Amino acid sequence: MNPSLAERLQHTVRQDVKSMHGYAIQPSAGLVKLDAMENPFGLPTELQRELGERLAHVAINRYPQQGALVAALTEFVELPGRCKLMLGNGSDELIDMLSVACDVPGAKILAPLPGFVMYEMSARLRGLEFVGVPLTPEFELDEAAMLAAIERHRPALTYIAYPNNPTANLFDERIVERIVAAVGAQQGLVVFDEAYQPFSSRTWMQRMASNEHVLVMRTLSKFGLAGVRLGYLCGARTLIDEIEKVRPPYNVSALNAEAALFALDHADEYARQAAILRDERARLQAALKATPGVQPFPSEANMILVRVPDAKRAFDGMKGRGVLVKNVAALHPLLANCLRLTVGTPAENDQMIAALRASL
Repeated sequence: MNPSLAERLQHTVRQDVKSMHGYAIQPSAGLVKLDAMENPFGLPTELQRELGERLAHVAINRYPQQGALVAALTEFVELPGRCKLMLGNGSDELIDMLSVACDVPGAKILAPLPGFVMYEMSARLRGLEFVGVPLTPEFELDEAAMLAAIERHRPALTYIAYPNNPTANLFDERIVERIVAAVGAQQGLVVFDEAYQPFSSRTWMQRMASNEHVLVMRTLSKFGLAGVRLGYLCGARTLIDEIEKVRPPYNVSALNAEAALFALDHADEYARQAAILRDERARLQAALKATPGVQPFPSEANMILVRVPDAKRAFDGMKGRGVLVKNVAALHPLLANCLRLTVGTPAENDQMIAALRASL
């Protein structure tokens, strides 16, 4: 008799995978979508037409080439000398490639918590030990705990989200520098995840040149191309050459690459949108601070973390009023009663503030 599907799964699927929870994406139909840190602006009509014409001429019968996009991004980010840039299908794929490339015997991956969930998920799926170090109650790096963990575990990779997700803050630079030095002294690598760079006041891109064990990872998702799935990893040429060996040869589609090239050609439009979002972030912060019962935290991203008296009640109330945000309270004990609010258009932000105030 043939085995049942349950018996087949028991025999073929890893136990740790069966015990995991998949990455949750909230249904958003009919709602103001402010839960995923997307750029809320579409392209002006004339640029939509231009993009359509460019994509229509892409040779989709051929395998994609990456040279033109790598060259354009290298110039756009002002990549330091003796450094190189490689592409990924979003940052998620780059994180996974790093796990594969650095999976030497006994390798560990370290990151502060709460942080981006894919660092831990990728490590565990690739069989690496993940070491999470809690932030302080103010969402700052716990320097003593981080340095002790680095000395004890000697991680192959240490991730520093810069700014952090979901807390949206930039960590104290003096502490960051000491952590970078400590990781370097024990032969590990530091990955600065600069996903929110268009909204941040600091970057490690240029400092990377004098810190050969530092990598900088970015994405075009927050730039305004979340649907294109395009990330890039920068670092010393010899280091990127090794990591790139595990990259699938055609991991970025020809259509995605052309859309990214188009966006870089019109970077001024995306810079204009980012400037509006930074202004809206400041306006939201002021409105949140003026709302009784709401504690907003500092932000250098296109999101704001807030603590409310009852996160579930506020989340449900906002959703019932047509506004979808992210309830992050269950992600980590430090996030008790916290919501993560994406910065939207001025009209969306007005609706979000009204929904929040009505839901407290």
